[in-house]
Amino acid sequence: MRKLKIGLPKGSLQESTFRLFKKAGFQVHVGARSLYPSFDDPELTGLLLRAQEMATHVGNGILDVGLTGLDWTRETGARVKLVSDLNYAKGGLGPVRWVLAVPQGSRVRKAEDLEGKRVATELVKVSRDFFKKRGVKVDLEFSWGSTEAKPPLLADAIVELTETGASLRANNLRIVETVMESTTKLIANHEAWKNPWKRKKIENLDLLLQGALLAEEKVGLKMNLPRKSLQGILKVLPAMHTPTISDLADGEWMALEVIIEEKVVRDILPELKRAGASGIVEYPLNKIIL
Repeated sequence: MRKLKIGLPKGSLQESTFRLFKKAGFQVHVGARSLYPSFDDPELTGLLLRAQEMATHVGNGILDVGLTGLDWTRETGARVKLVSDLNYAKGGLGPVRWVLAVPQGSRVRKAEDLEGKRVATELVKVSRDFFKKRGVKVDLEFSWGSTEAKPPLLADAIVELTETGASLRANNLRIVETVMESTTKLIANHEAWKNPWKRKKIENLDLLLQGALLAEEKVGLKMNLPRKSLQGILKVLPAMHTPTISDLADGEWMALEVIIEEKVVRDILPELKRAGASGIVEYPLNKIIL
């Protein structure tokens, strides 16, 4: 049987990636000590890898496709096909940032203030390019981890990954500048992309993952309403959401269904009720395919 070799990120992205695959329709299982996940799709075979390594092994053909950040794709310089942007991270949807940070009491206010200083980071190549473009010479050191703990004793500044900045603040650090933003990417090996069967499989996978992400912060609403209340209820719904409306058997009542941002539901449900809606049902979504 033909198989597509897929790499899934081990570590901080693992839990959110497995959750995304489940919403996309794939059951993924892996033992506590195993690096070989199993799929309920017999055409998929997988490997758990650190995101830092993923692009290298997709680029050299050990894997056909993988999920990793734009940051590590750039850092490794691997030749891979960027299939799509999967806008999720460890803590939710949206990009993460690699930032230049210094101790709260530091006089550094911009990258140029670090001329001749020591900077620690895991993202050495990208950081080197950043400082080179700014014309700043620094002593750039690779960090094996716990980078936030390096200043001020072991480094004057760091380039570190953050979603919310909470870890930096907890370590008494202040963000100076953003070095780069990164999102999760679906990447493919160039030869695999040229293979018609593998490309179709990758494109199908991408479609389902994108659909799951699109549904992540949305819900469906169903309700019944008297025909005379329709215009009032449409005014309550956000203007850019066009509902599906159908007549009920008695001719006096209608059924309305709409897909809407979950965060607005708590505000509009009481208003919908006051406007005449009844039998209101809110339900979760797994995928939205545009």
